Amino acid sequence: MTYRAPVADIAFALRNASGFTEAVESGLFGDLDLGTIDAVLEEAGKFASDVIAPLNTVGDKFGTPFKDGAVTTPPGWKDAYTSWASAGWNGLAAPAQWGGQDLPHAVNAACVEMWNSASMAFGIGPVLTMAAVDALAAYGSDELKQTYLGKLVSGEWMGTMQLTEPQAGSDVGALRTRAERAGDGTYRIFGQKIFITYGEHDLTDNIIHFVLARLPDAPPGTKGLSLFLIPKLLLNADGTPGKRNDARAHSIEHKLGIHASPTCTMVYGDDGGAVGYLIGQEHKGMLCMFTMMNRARLAVGLQGVAIAERATQQALAYARDRKQGPQAIIHYPDVKRMLLTMRALTRAARSICFATAIALDRSHRAKTEAERKAAHERASLLTPIAKAFSTDIGVEVSSLGVQVHGGMGFIEETGAAQHYRDSRIAAIYEGTNGIQAIDLATRKVPLNNGETVKALIAELRATAKAVSQTNDPAFGETGARLNESLDSLERATQWILSQKSPDSVLAGATPYLRLFGNSAGGCMIANEAMVALRSGDDTAARVALARFLAENICVQADGLERAVTTAEKSVNGADAALA
Repeated sequence: MTYRAPVADIAFALRNASGFTEAVESGLFGDLDLGTIDAVLEEAGKFASDVIAPLNTVGDKFGTPFKDGAVTTPPGWKDAYTSWASAGWNGLAAPAQWGGQDLPHAVNAACVEMWNSASMAFGIGPVLTMAAVDALAAYGSDELKQTYLGKLVSGEWMGTMQLTEPQAGSDVGALRTRAERAGDGTYRIFGQKIFITYGEHDLTDNIIHFVLARLPDAPPGTKGLSLFLIPKLLLNADGTPGKRNDARAHSIEHKLGIHASPTCTMVYGDDGGAVGYLIGQEHKGMLCMFTMMNRARLAVGLQGVAIAERATQQALAYARDRKQGPQAIIHYPDVKRMLLTMRALTRAARSICFATAIALDRSHRAKTEAERKAAHERASLLTPIAKAFSTDIGVEVSSLGVQVHGGMGFIEETGAAQHYRDSRIAAIYEGTNGIQAIDLATRKVPLNNGETVKALIAELRATAKAVSQTNDPAFGETGARLNESLDSLERATQWILSQKSPDSVLAGATPYLRLFGNSAGGCMIANEAMVALRSGDDTAARVALARFLAENICVQADGLERAVTTAEKSVNGADAALA
C-alpha cells in the first residue's frame, strides 16, 4: 500500500497545538491566514503522496551505488528532488531576504512530516539543508551569506552536517579533524568524518558541507571546536561551481534501513587541505552547530511521527482486508488494541512536535523580549521530548505494524518490514535518545529554576481538568487518568529538581522522558478531542482515541515514576549482573 498524506488530520493538529490558531489570528505571522496554510498543506500532501511516495520502495531496493567516488541515487530520485526544490518547498520557512517564504516553522514541520512519511530516505536530505540555512543565516559573514545562502534556500545546492568521527560519536569534543589558517582569511581542513548523510550524491551540482574541526591553538573538548563551510566544488569568480575541493567521499555505509539515503565516510586534505570558510568565531563552533542540531532534532522527531503514520496506514488497510475466520482481523480485540495504540501514539507524538515548532516560532516572532525568552525556554524543554519520544514511537508503531501483518509482515514484499527498518535510525542519529533523556533531566528541567517545566505541567493540568468538567460519558475515565499521570510527572520532576548532583538522575532519565511524553501527548490529544466536541469535527473518533490513550497508556505513569526515583540504586548497583 502506498501513502496518502492525512492532510486533514495534520491541519487539525496544527491548528489546535499550543495556541497556533490564536497566534495566526493575532498577527504573529503578519498577514498569513489559516486558509493560506490549509492550501500549502494540501499541495504538500499531493506532492508527498503522488511524487515522493511511489519512489519509496524503489529507493529501498536500488540503494545508492558508489563507484569511483560518486553516488548514483535511485531512478526517479533526481527528477523528484528537482521538482520539489523548484516548487519552493526547501525555502518554506527560510528568510524572505534570501529567497525563502518566511512561513512559520510549524507549517514547515507539518510538511516535513509528509515528506518523511512518503520516504524517510528522501526527507532526511532536505532537513539537513534547512538546518544549514539556519546556521549560516544566524552566524555566517555577509560575504558567505551572499555567496551561498540563496542557493541553499532554493535547494539548488544541498547542505550536510558533519560532526562524527570514528573515535568521536556522542563525545563530540574528542574529534580530531584539524583546521589550519591559510593566511588569506580561509582555512585548510584535514581529517575524516563518518556517518555523513548525503555527503555525496547526484541530486545537485554542488554540496555545501558544514564541518566541525579544531585549530592548533584550540582549547580541549567542545570549547575548542570551530565550524567551517566547505564546498564540494570551489566557486569561480562568477559564483558558478568550478574545480573540485580537496574533499571526497571515501565510501558509503551498508545500512539496516533508509537505503536510498547515502551515508558516507568523508575525507578531507589528501592534497594540501580542503578550503574552508569560518562560520561564526574561532572556537565557537558548537554554538553555531547547536542551531543546526536543534532544528534537525525536531525534524528527526517528525521522522518518527512520519514513519509511524505510514506504518499505521498500512496496518489499518491490511487489517480491514485480511480475513481470518468469519471476519476481517480489524474486528478482533487484540488487533484492535494494536491499531489503536499505533494511531494514539502517532497523534500524541505529532502534537508534541507541533507544539515544539510553535514554541520555536514564538521564540523568534513574539513581540516582547520576555515572551521570546519564555518561548525559547519552552522550545528548549520540548525539543528532547519531541526528538526522543517521537522516534521511540516510530520504532514501536512500525514494530506493531509488522505484528498486525503477522507472517506477511516479516516478508519484504508487503513493505511493513521496510518501515520497521527505516524507523530504527531515528532513535540514534542527531543525538541518541538516551542523550536526549539526559539533556532533558539534567539541563532542561532545571531551566529558570524549574519554572519552565512547572508552567508546562500547569497547562497540561488545565486540560485534564477541562476534560473532567465536560462530564461527557464518552470520555470515560480520561480526566482522572490524565490527572494521575500528571501527578506522577510532577512528583518525578520535583524529585529531579531536588537532587544535588546531576549524576543521581542519569539512570532514571529515560523513563522520565517517557513519562513526560505519555503525559503531555495524552493531554494534547485530549485537548484536540475537546475542540472536536465544540466543532463537531470527527468528534467520536477523537474522543475515543483520547480515552484509549489515557486509559491504556497514561496508566503506565506510576511504574515510570518509580523507575525514575529508584533507578540510581537498581541500575548502578547491578554491575554483578553484567559481569
